Amino acid sequence: MKFVKQEDLRIGMRLARPIYAKNGVLLFDRDSQLSTSTITSVKNFGLIGIYILEPAEPLPPMSDEDREFERFQTVMVAMIQDELERIISTKHTKNCSNVSAQITKKFAHLDSKINFYQNLRSRNDFVSRHSLNVAILCAMISHMMNVSIDEQDKLIRAALVHDIGRVKSKNEAVYGGEVEPEERLHMLQETINAYDLLEESFASDGPAIKRICNQAIHTQMDIENGVDISGRKMVIGAKILLVANKYDELTAMSLSGESISEVRAIKEFIDHPEWYDKEVVAALISSVNILFPGVSVELNTGEKALVLSENVFNVLRPTVLCFKDNSILDLSLYSNNDIYVMDVMKTLDNRYIMNTDALNNLGGD
Repeated sequence: MKFVKQEDLRIGMRLARPIYAKNGVLLFDRDSQLSTSTITSVKNFGLIGIYILEPAEPLPPMSDEDREFERFQTVMVAMIQDELERIISTKHTKNCSNVSAQITKKFAHLDSKINFYQNLRSRNDFVSRHSLNVAILCAMISHMMNVSIDEQDKLIRAALVHDIGRVKSKNEAVYGGEVEPEERLHMLQETINAYDLLEESFASDGPAIKRICNQAIHTQMDIENGVDISGRKMVIGAKILLVANKYDELTAMSLSGESISEVRAIKEFIDHPEWYDKEVVAALISSVNILFPGVSVELNTGEKALVLSENVFNVLRPTVLCFKDNSILDLSLYSNNDIYVMDVMKTLDNRYIMNTDALNNLGGD
Protein backbone atom coordinates (compact mmCIF):
# COMPACT_ATOMS: atom_id res chain seq x y z
CA MET A 1 0.00 0.00 0.00
CA LYS A 2 1.28 3.45 -0.84
CA PHE A 3 0.02 7.02 -0.71
CA VAL A 4 -0.54 8.55 -4.15
CA LYS A 5 -1.06 12.27 -4.57
CA GLN A 6 -4.23 13.44 -6.32
CA GLU A 7 -2.45 14.53 -9.50
CA ASP A 8 -0.75 11.14 -9.88
CA LEU A 9 -3.89 8.98 -9.72
CA ARG A 10 -4.54 6.81 -12.76
CA ILE A 11 -7.48 4.76 -14.05
CA GLY A 12 -7.21 1.12 -12.95
CA MET A 13 -5.40 1.76 -9.66
CA ARG A 14 -7.00 -0.12 -6.73
CA LEU A 15 -8.16 1.52 -3.53
CA ALA A 16 -6.34 0.29 -0.42
CA ARG A 17 -8.69 1.95 2.06
CA PRO A 18 -12.40 2.82 1.96
CA ILE A 19 -13.59 6.38 1.38
CA TYR A 20 -16.54 7.66 3.42
CA ALA A 21 -18.79 10.69 3.03
CA LYS A 22 -19.01 13.24 5.86
CA ASN A 23 -22.17 11.52 7.16
CA GLY A 24 -20.38 8.18 7.41
CA VAL A 25 -21.84 6.60 4.26
CA LEU A 26 -19.42 4.40 2.33
CA LEU A 27 -18.66 5.95 -1.08
CA PHE A 28 -15.87 3.75 -2.44
CA ASP A 29 -14.83 0.42 -0.95
CA ARG A 30 -11.41 -1.20 -0.80
CA ASP A 31 -10.04 -3.02 -3.84
CA SER A 32 -12.31 -1.14 -6.23
CA GLN A 33 -10.54 0.14 -9.33
CA LEU A 34 -10.31 3.84 -9.97
CA SER A 35 -12.38 5.12 -12.88
CA THR A 36 -12.57 8.55 -14.41
CA SER A 37 -15.55 9.39 -12.21
CA THR A 38 -13.79 8.13 -9.06
CA ILE A 39 -10.74 10.27 -9.73
CA THR A 40 -13.00 13.26 -10.42
CA SER A 41 -14.77 12.67 -7.10
CA VAL A 42 -11.45 12.55 -5.25
CA LYS A 43 -10.47 15.87 -6.83
CA ASN A 44 -13.87 17.39 -6.05
CA PHE A 45 -13.48 16.34 -2.41
CA GLY A 46 -10.20 18.26 -2.41
CA LEU A 47 -8.30 15.23 -1.08
CA ILE A 48 -4.52 15.59 -1.15
CA GLY A 49 -4.34 11.97 -2.27
CA ILE A 50 -5.48 8.45 -1.40
CA TYR A 51 -3.98 5.09 -0.42
CA ILE A 52 -3.51 2.71 -3.34
CA LEU A 53 -2.67 -1.00 -3.52
CA GLU A 54 0.42 -1.84 -5.52
CA PRO A 55 -0.21 -3.97 -8.63
CA ALA A 56 1.10 -7.20 -7.08
CA GLU A 57 -0.34 -6.58 -3.63
CA PRO A 58 -3.11 -8.81 -2.26
CA LEU A 59 -5.85 -7.03 -0.34
CA PRO A 60 -4.69 -6.83 3.28
CA PRO A 61 -7.14 -7.74 6.05
CA MET A 62 -9.26 -5.01 7.61
CA SER A 63 -11.41 -5.71 10.64
CA ASP A 64 -14.81 -4.23 11.44
CA GLU A 65 -13.09 -2.21 14.17
CA ASP A 66 -10.66 -0.78 11.63
CA ARG A 67 -13.53 0.21 9.33
CA GLU A 68 -15.42 1.81 12.18
CA PHE A 69 -12.29 3.75 13.16
CA GLU A 70 -12.12 5.29 9.67
CA ARG A 71 -15.85 5.99 9.56
CA PHE A 72 -15.76 7.61 13.02
CA GLN A 73 -12.91 9.87 11.97
CA THR A 74 -14.81 11.10 8.91
CA VAL A 75 -17.98 11.90 10.88
CA MET A 76 -16.19 13.68 13.73
CA VAL A 77 -14.08 15.89 11.49
CA ALA A 78 -17.05 17.94 10.26
CA MET A 79 -18.15 18.64 13.85
CA ILE A 80 -14.64 19.71 14.85
CA GLN A 81 -14.31 21.95 11.82
CA ASP A 82 -17.58 23.71 12.65
CA GLU A 83 -16.53 24.09 16.29
CA LEU A 84 -13.18 25.67 15.45
CA GLU A 85 -14.88 28.14 13.12
CA ARG A 86 -17.45 28.93 15.83
CA ILE A 87 -14.80 29.64 18.47
CA ILE A 88 -12.93 31.95 16.11
CA SER A 89 -16.04 33.92 15.16
CA THR A 90 -18.00 33.96 18.46
CA LYS A 91 -15.50 33.02 21.21
CA HIS A 92 -18.00 30.39 22.38
CA THR A 93 -18.07 26.60 22.21
CA LYS A 94 -21.07 24.44 21.48
CA ASN A 95 -20.05 20.88 20.62
CA CYS A 96 -16.51 20.59 22.00
CA SER A 97 -17.65 18.77 25.14
CA ASN A 98 -19.85 16.46 23.06
CA VAL A 99 -17.01 15.55 20.70
CA SER A 100 -14.69 15.05 23.67
CA ALA A 101 -17.25 12.75 25.30
CA GLN A 102 -17.54 10.63 22.15
CA ILE A 103 -13.76 10.31 21.87
CA THR A 104 -13.55 9.41 25.56
CA LYS A 105 -16.25 6.76 25.20
CA LYS A 106 -14.54 5.14 22.22
CA PHE A 107 -10.85 5.45 23.03
CA ALA A 108 -10.25 6.32 26.69
CA HIS A 109 -11.12 2.88 28.08
CA LEU A 110 -9.30 0.51 25.71
CA ASP A 111 -7.26 -2.33 27.13
CA SER A 112 -5.66 -3.31 23.83
CA LYS A 113 -3.82 -1.60 21.00
CA ILE A 114 -5.52 -0.29 17.87
CA ASN A 115 -4.44 0.11 14.26
CA PHE A 116 -4.07 3.88 14.10
CA TYR A 117 -4.94 4.49 10.46
CA GLN A 118 -4.11 7.88 9.02
CA ASN A 119 -7.21 9.38 7.43
CA LEU A 120 -7.58 11.15 4.09
CA ARG A 121 -7.11 14.90 4.21
CA SER A 122 -7.91 17.95 2.12
CA ARG A 123 -6.74 21.53 2.54
CA ASN A 124 -10.18 22.46 3.89
CA ASP A 125 -10.20 19.91 6.72
CA PHE A 126 -6.47 19.32 7.28
CA VAL A 127 -6.41 21.08 10.66
CA SER A 128 -9.60 19.46 11.98
CA ARG A 129 -8.47 15.97 10.96
CA HIS A 130 -5.12 16.49 12.63
CA SER A 131 -6.88 17.82 15.75
CA LEU A 132 -9.13 14.75 15.90
CA ASN A 133 -6.20 12.35 15.57
CA VAL A 134 -4.27 14.15 18.31
CA ALA A 135 -7.34 14.06 20.60
CA ILE A 136 -7.75 10.31 20.04
CA LEU A 137 -4.07 9.70 20.81
CA CYS A 138 -4.33 11.86 23.94
CA ALA A 139 -7.36 9.86 25.10
CA MET A 140 -5.52 6.54 24.73
CA ILE A 141 -2.23 7.72 26.21
CA SER A 142 -3.88 9.39 29.23
CA HIS A 143 -5.88 6.20 29.88
CA MET A 144 -2.68 4.12 29.87
CA MET A 145 -1.13 6.59 32.31
CA ASN A 146 -4.15 6.58 34.66
CA VAL A 147 -4.68 10.33 34.34
CA SER A 148 -7.70 11.50 36.34
CA ILE A 149 -11.02 11.82 34.49
CA ASP A 150 -11.09 15.60 35.01
CA GLU A 151 -7.56 16.11 33.69
CA GLN A 152 -8.24 13.72 30.82
CA ASP A 153 -11.30 15.72 29.77
CA LYS A 154 -9.33 18.99 29.78
CA LEU A 155 -6.54 17.34 27.78
CA ILE A 156 -8.86 15.97 25.08
CA ARG A 157 -10.58 19.33 24.68
CA ALA A 158 -7.17 21.02 24.54
CA ALA A 159 -6.13 18.59 21.79
CA LEU A 160 -9.25 19.42 19.80
CA VAL A 161 -8.43 23.14 19.77
CA HIS A 162 -4.62 23.20 20.05
CA ASP A 163 -4.27 24.12 16.35
CA ILE A 164 -7.01 26.76 16.22
CA GLY A 165 -4.44 29.36 15.12
CA ARG A 166 -3.83 27.43 11.91
CA VAL A 167 -7.45 27.43 10.71
CA LYS A 168 -7.14 30.81 8.97
CA SER A 169 -3.42 30.60 8.24
CA LYS A 170 -2.15 30.94 4.65
CA ASN A 171 1.17 29.34 5.58
CA GLU A 172 1.94 26.20 3.52
CA ALA A 173 3.60 24.73 6.61
CA VAL A 174 0.09 24.02 7.92
CA TYR A 175 -0.29 21.25 5.35
CA GLY A 176 3.14 19.71 5.73
CA GLY A 177 4.43 21.18 2.50
CA GLU A 178 8.07 21.86 1.71
CA VAL A 179 8.84 25.10 3.57
CA GLU A 180 11.80 26.91 5.04
CA PRO A 181 12.36 26.46 8.81
CA GLU A 182 11.42 30.11 9.32
CA GLU A 183 7.97 29.49 7.83
CA ARG A 184 7.47 26.49 10.09
CA LEU A 185 8.39 28.54 13.17
CA HIS A 186 6.14 31.38 12.02
CA MET A 187 3.25 28.91 11.82
CA LEU A 188 3.92 27.70 15.37
CA GLN A 189 3.94 31.29 16.56
CA GLU A 190 0.59 31.89 14.80
CA THR A 191 -0.75 28.89 16.67
CA ILE A 192 0.39 30.22 20.03
CA ASN A 193 -0.91 33.73 19.33
CA ALA A 194 -4.46 32.38 19.04
CA TYR A 195 -4.54 30.82 22.51
CA ASP A 196 -6.12 33.86 24.15
CA LEU A 197 -9.30 32.71 22.39
CA LEU A 198 -9.29 29.53 24.46
CA GLU A 199 -9.28 31.28 27.81
CA GLU A 200 -12.33 33.28 26.75
CA SER A 201 -14.17 30.38 25.12
CA PHE A 202 -13.99 27.69 27.80
CA ALA A 203 -15.29 29.59 30.83
CA SER A 204 -13.79 28.23 34.06
CA ASP A 205 -11.66 25.59 32.29
CA GLY A 206 -10.15 28.10 29.87
CA PRO A 207 -6.90 28.81 31.76
CA ALA A 208 -6.18 25.08 32.20
CA ILE A 209 -6.84 24.30 28.53
CA LYS A 210 -4.76 27.28 27.41
CA ARG A 211 -1.92 26.18 29.72
CA ILE A 212 -1.82 22.69 28.23
CA CYS A 213 -1.74 24.03 24.66
CA ASN A 214 0.73 26.81 25.45
CA GLN A 215 3.25 24.58 27.19
CA ALA A 216 3.11 21.85 24.54
CA ILE A 217 3.41 24.05 21.45
CA HIS A 218 5.90 26.48 23.03
CA THR A 219 8.05 23.45 23.84
CA GLN A 220 7.73 22.12 20.28
CA MET A 221 8.80 25.51 18.90
CA ASP A 222 11.77 25.64 21.28
CA ILE A 223 12.82 22.13 20.22
CA GLU A 224 12.77 23.19 16.57
CA ASN A 225 14.65 26.40 17.50
CA GLY A 226 17.39 24.40 19.19
CA VAL A 227 16.57 25.69 22.67
CA ASP A 228 17.66 23.46 25.56
CA ILE A 229 14.45 22.29 27.24
CA SER A 230 15.98 19.71 29.57
CA GLY A 231 14.54 20.12 33.03
CA ARG A 232 11.56 22.14 31.83
CA LYS A 233 8.48 21.72 34.01
CA MET A 234 5.21 20.90 32.23
CA VAL A 235 1.81 19.69 33.34
CA ILE A 236 1.13 16.07 32.39
CA GLY A 237 -1.44 17.12 29.79
CA ALA A 238 1.15 19.22 27.96
CA LYS A 239 3.66 16.35 27.96
CA ILE A 240 1.04 14.06 26.40
CA LEU A 241 -0.12 16.68 23.87
CA LEU A 242 3.48 17.31 22.79
CA VAL A 243 4.00 13.62 21.92
CA ALA A 244 0.55 13.07 20.37
CA ASN A 245 0.83 16.18 18.21
CA LYS A 246 4.29 15.26 16.95
CA TYR A 247 3.35 11.63 16.27
CA ASP A 248 0.46 12.63 14.02
CA GLU A 249 2.54 15.30 12.26
CA LEU A 250 5.27 12.76 11.51
CA THR A 251 3.04 9.94 10.25
CA ALA A 252 0.26 11.86 8.46
CA MET A 253 0.00 12.51 4.74
CA SER A 254 1.01 16.00 3.63
CA LEU A 255 1.25 18.22 0.57
CA SER A 256 4.72 16.82 -0.02
CA GLY A 257 3.10 13.40 -0.38
CA GLU A 258 5.55 11.88 2.06
CA SER A 259 5.30 10.82 5.67
CA ILE A 260 7.53 8.71 7.85
CA SER A 261 6.52 5.32 9.21
CA GLU A 262 5.31 4.65 12.74
CA VAL A 263 8.61 2.89 13.36
CA ARG A 264 10.67 5.95 12.51
CA ALA A 265 8.34 8.16 14.54
CA ILE A 266 8.81 5.98 17.62
CA LYS A 267 12.59 6.00 17.05
CA GLU A 268 12.47 9.80 17.02
CA PHE A 269 10.85 9.80 20.46
CA ILE A 270 13.13 7.14 21.92
CA ASP A 271 16.25 8.88 20.60
CA HIS A 272 15.29 12.15 22.31
CA PRO A 273 14.28 11.45 25.93
CA GLU A 274 15.38 15.00 26.75
CA TRP A 275 12.44 16.26 24.65
CA TYR A 276 9.73 13.62 24.97
CA ASP A 277 8.69 12.14 28.32
CA LYS A 278 9.60 8.42 28.53
CA GLU A 279 6.38 7.44 30.30
CA VAL A 280 4.26 9.22 27.68
CA VAL A 281 6.15 7.51 24.85
CA ALA A 282 5.73 4.13 26.57
CA ALA A 283 1.99 4.79 26.88
CA LEU A 284 1.82 5.67 23.17
CA ILE A 285 3.59 2.41 22.28
CA SER A 286 1.10 0.54 24.47
CA SER A 287 -1.81 2.20 22.65
CA VAL A 288 -1.10 1.73 18.92
CA ASN A 289 0.17 -1.16 16.84
CA ILE A 290 3.70 -0.52 15.58
CA LEU A 291 5.51 -3.78 14.74
CA PHE A 292 2.94 -6.54 15.02
CA PRO A 293 2.67 -9.98 13.32
CA GLY A 294 2.36 -9.67 9.55
CA VAL A 295 4.27 -6.41 9.11
CA SER A 296 7.09 -6.55 6.54
CA VAL A 297 10.29 -4.80 7.59
CA GLU A 298 13.78 -3.92 6.41
CA LEU A 299 16.70 -4.82 8.67
CA ASN A 300 19.95 -2.88 8.99
CA THR A 301 21.66 -5.84 7.29
CA GLY A 302 19.73 -5.08 4.11
CA GLU A 303 17.53 -8.15 4.50
CA LYS A 304 13.74 -8.06 4.29
CA ALA A 305 11.73 -9.88 6.96
CA LEU A 306 8.25 -10.52 8.32
CA VAL A 307 7.34 -9.83 11.94
CA LEU A 308 6.24 -13.08 13.61
CA SER A 309 5.67 -11.84 17.14
CA GLU A 310 5.69 -8.50 18.91
CA ASN A 311 8.18 -7.67 21.65
CA VAL A 312 6.14 -6.19 24.50
CA PHE A 313 9.27 -4.98 26.30
CA ASN A 314 10.96 -3.36 23.28
CA VAL A 315 8.59 -2.81 20.37
CA LEU A 316 11.47 -2.15 17.95
CA ARG A 317 13.05 -5.59 18.53
CA PRO A 318 10.42 -8.21 17.52
CA THR A 319 10.91 -11.78 16.34
CA VAL A 320 11.11 -11.89 12.54
CA LEU A 321 11.20 -14.38 9.65
CA CYS A 322 13.88 -13.51 7.09
CA PHE A 323 12.67 -13.86 3.50
CA LYS A 324 16.13 -14.74 2.17
CA ASP A 325 16.56 -18.07 3.93
CA ASN A 326 13.44 -18.49 6.11
CA SER A 327 15.55 -18.15 9.24
CA ILE A 328 13.88 -16.87 12.42
CA LEU A 329 15.57 -14.11 14.39
CA ASP A 330 14.59 -13.03 17.87
CA LEU A 331 15.94 -9.48 17.88
CA SER A 332 15.55 -9.25 21.66
CA LEU A 333 18.40 -11.74 22.19
CA TYR A 334 21.82 -10.39 23.08
CA SER A 335 23.36 -12.49 20.29
CA ASN A 336 21.30 -10.48 17.78
CA ASN A 337 22.07 -7.12 19.35
CA ASP A 338 23.78 -5.83 16.20
CA ILE A 339 20.70 -6.54 14.05
CA TYR A 340 17.70 -4.25 14.22
CA VAL A 341 14.67 -3.03 12.28
CA MET A 342 15.48 -0.04 10.10
CA ASP A 343 11.94 0.61 8.88
CA VAL A 344 8.81 -0.99 7.51
CA MET A 345 8.97 -1.99 3.85
CA LYS A 346 7.98 0.81 1.50
CA THR A 347 7.31 -1.49 -1.46
CA LEU A 348 6.35 -5.11 -1.91
CA ASP A 349 9.22 -6.06 -4.23
CA ASN A 350 10.48 -8.61 -1.69
CA ARG A 351 7.23 -9.51 0.02
CA TYR A 352 6.65 -13.18 0.78
CA ILE A 353 3.22 -13.10 -0.97
CA MET A 354 2.70 -12.04 -4.55
CA ASN A 355 -0.52 -11.76 -6.52
CA THR A 356 0.64 -13.71 -9.57
CA ASP A 357 -2.49 -13.03 -11.62
CA ALA A 358 -1.96 -9.30 -11.26
CA LEU A 359 1.69 -9.68 -12.20
CA ASN A 360 0.82 -11.68 -15.33
CA ASN A 361 -1.75 -9.11 -16.38
CA LEU A 362 0.91 -6.43 -16.07
CA GLY A 363 3.37 -8.43 -18.15
CA GLY A 364 5.33 -9.97 -15.30
CA ASP A 365 7.17 -13.28 -15.77
